[in-house]
Amino acid sequence: MKKKRFETEAIRTQIERTRFLEHSNPLYLTSSFVFEDSEDMRASFAEEKERNIYSRYSNPNSSEFIEKVCKMEGAEDGFAFASGMSAVFSTFAALLSSGDHILSARSIFGSTHSLFTQVFPKWNINHSYFKTTETPELDALITPHTKILFVESPTNPAVDILDLEALGRFSKKHNLIMIVDNCFATPYLQQPIKFGADLVIHSGTKLMDGQGRVLAGITVGRADLIDQIYRYSRITGPALSPFNAWVLSKSLETLGVRVDRHCSNALKVAEFLETHKSVNWVKYPFLKSHPQYELARKQMAAGGCVVAFEIKGGLDTGKRFFDSIGLLSLSANLGDTRSIVTHPASTTHGKLSSEERSECGITDGMVRISVGLEHVDDIIGDIQQALDNI
Repeated sequence: MKKKRFETEAIRTQIERTRFLEHSNPLYLTSSFVFEDSEDMRASFAEEKERNIYSRYSNPNSSEFIEKVCKMEGAEDGFAFASGMSAVFSTFAALLSSGDHILSARSIFGSTHSLFTQVFPKWNINHSYFKTTETPELDALITPHTKILFVESPTNPAVDILDLEALGRFSKKHNLIMIVDNCFATPYLQQPIKFGADLVIHSGTKLMDGQGRVLAGITVGRADLIDQIYRYSRITGPALSPFNAWVLSKSLETLGVRVDRHCSNALKVAEFLETHKSVNWVKYPFLKSHPQYELARKQMAAGGCVVAFEIKGGLDTGKRFFDSIGLLSLSANLGDTRSIVTHPASTTHGKLSSEERSECGITDGMVRISVGLEHVDDIIGDIQQALDNI
């Protein structure tokens, strides 16, 4: 059969129907599964056959969600987690041992930074950071114990773009496991495995769900690496709940339609912000003024939902801007149907020092907007009146 296109796979990938021949997969809200006889039970636990045993290991709803994301990303296998950070933590914990070293881009989510600086050092796992502009000098940061290369692209919150193809070649040269957090792009806009990534991580909480309903995470990629992650997770128990997996499987059916609208709205918002007198700079991957515009066009189908900009006047004017917002939500989430404004310096990256924030390109006046699905004129209208009031 001819390979189906992205949107079709998102809708038509389904596990086996039950005897009721349901059109949409049912919920499997069960903690465990029964066996036909003692031999079936023995063989199942001995992994001589593939079947559901316990929902901490696998569940039909989780399996459907994983299969859809694997097809979208071009991955061999995957495992679904209770949250995005659960996916990040479990992936690293499963693959690393005491003495190992992580090489990571400096611009990463605040909680991931906390893992690298507060949790992993307890296990004698160390890291080195590089700025997004320093990729040609990465060889100098490699140690005999470097095992993983980790990046986000676009980055959070400054929406910088890293050259995934160059990083893929670099990781192969040094025999590293390349892991990409693809949360901002989604597999609809970017598939890092095509550029050399071994594993791809998503916070399903964001654009995959897209409606602010559930927490979820997923890691997909090479089957041998996923097997290690799966066995670690069977023991430690960070599995995604069947209900949340069912919600996400349904959400993926509209991912393409939703992300198209997110991207269209976000570009118009970014173009408006470039014209406002109270704005110092604007960054959006598909804005021609973005420093990595050509690279973004090469790697991504569109620019995503996140726009970053800096308000003139710093922290004080930034506070007045947020207090003047009327329609948009003040929240730390992103990828929702509702547009969201966030002040990274005091929220998602508030625990970083001013020097650390500066290294990530986060200024006191930076604002991150997750552009939603409202009418774009209403989104821009609310931003404009808030900027005019500062």
